Amino acid sequence: MTADIRPVTRALLSVSDKTGLVPFATALVAHGVELVSTGGTAKAIAEAGLPVKDVSDLTGFPEMMDGRVKTLHPKVHGGILAIRADAGHQASLAEHAIAPIDLVVVNLYPFEATVARKADFDETIENIDIGGPALIRGAAKNHGDVAVVVEAADYEAVLNEIAAHGGTTLPLRRKLAQKAYARTAAYDAAISNWFARELKEEAPAFRAFGGKLIEALRYGENPHQSAAFYASDEIRPGVATARQVQGKQLSYNNINDTDAAFEAVAEFHPARTAAVVIVKHANPCGVAEGASLAEAYAKALACDPVSAFGGIIAVNRTLDAASARAMVEIFTEVIVAPDATEEAIAVVASKKNLRLLLTGALPDPRAPGLTVKTVAGGLLVQGRDNASADDLDLKVVTKRAPTERELTDLRFAFRVAKHVKSNTIIYAKDLATVGIGAGQMSRVDSARIAARKALDAAEALGLAEPLTKGSVVASDAFFPFADGLLAAVEAGATAVIQPGGSMRDNEVIAAADAAGLAMVFTGVRHFRH
Repeated sequence: MTADIRPVTRALLSVSDKTGLVPFATALVAHGVELVSTGGTAKAIAEAGLPVKDVSDLTGFPEMMDGRVKTLHPKVHGGILAIRADAGHQASLAEHAIAPIDLVVVNLYPFEATVARKADFDETIENIDIGGPALIRGAAKNHGDVAVVVEAADYEAVLNEIAAHGGTTLPLRRKLAQKAYARTAAYDAAISNWFARELKEEAPAFRAFGGKLIEALRYGENPHQSAAFYASDEIRPGVATARQVQGKQLSYNNINDTDAAFEAVAEFHPARTAAVVIVKHANPCGVAEGASLAEAYAKALACDPVSAFGGIIAVNRTLDAASARAMVEIFTEVIVAPDATEEAIAVVASKKNLRLLLTGALPDPRAPGLTVKTVAGGLLVQGRDNASADDLDLKVVTKRAPTERELTDLRFAFRVAKHVKSNTIIYAKDLATVGIGAGQMSRVDSARIAARKALDAAEALGLAEPLTKGSVVASDAFFPFADGLLAAVEAGATAVIQPGGSMRDNEVIAAADAAGLAMVFTGVRHFRH
């Protein structure tokens, strides 16, 4: 036996998730491993007919305080933390009759699942594990001698090494230790963030975030960047929770763009309307409502058919065959939907590389949450932009008020503006985008680019004039000068929606009045960087 292999003579098992427990315990016993366990885990092992020693027999103390205290004892932690090659440690084990523990198998109380099902405060507190993290961290610290397992996925690796070497190797123990610390870190992050939400603490003194690996990605935004995809503890339908029905592995950019598309389409309640969002490079290039998904898709595609090539399509209703047939006519990277009919799935299957993701539901655009951005040496954390266009109290600031048709399109346009990179200008007509200007340093440039793209789309569609004629326009932030507004007037817009709040609001209002425009202020800004 090589120097770094440690035999496993005694294992402590204490798991909430008992998936694979009995087969694993059976295999350990077959290798001559003595099992020590607690509570329900010991009961499950014993009911399988396997020999198991209750931890209370080891410690000489019963479980107490409703199971809050059971493994927090020197005869447990001494057996885990003793360094096998340290004579002093070995003397302490002998003096106090402490038996070494070579393998610790613990998964934690289901805190995240308890929060997800909206349990009350007291029940959630009771699902904070104390002994489990202590066992995990102790075993991970002493990984030179002890193997620690925190999820059933690693049972096989441990058994394979015991079968092959009579014990565990140092490389495996180090790998398991890293995972163990990451697991307790993510667990503590979930607890601390839950506490912050309960206390309505918007800027806690310490902030931690954790996640569980969904998959390693081939690369990041560019081929020279490494990347991986993690699931957080937030329960929110989307790309992280979706079932991939078919298609190639998602790339980093696919995931980013799919999230942007699905969050945008969630702004449109499916009971009210069918809606489609087409995204390219994290920006919508076409958004529309319609009587059906097929109609909404046709309207969204008409906004910018060139940019839609190789894009992401998100829908807010069950994908049907008619809309699927239209969508597969051009090259598309991903279609994401709450659900799909079997016929629609078969249609998409004709394009074997096209990814189809089904999420089961839409995310709630009004739900609170956090967004995180890294900067050099730090994190920027903010609340999700959960302002909804439906909830805004619009203020008419011009001599002319918008017509009902204009007002409907204005709310639609501002709903879209929330999901386009700033500076943002959206032209909309008949519940469809007809020009989108995104991410420009100058708002007037965004207005002009959106109008130029509308001209290109009109030419592609064989229209006599661009659809911006008679449209409405939305701006994600106030117009600092009248020039951006005048560019919209030149494009043919008849009504404007913007947050207001500029030092030159009066100049902008005067320019709108002079042009006969209707303009409303929202009082809400939708910067997105």
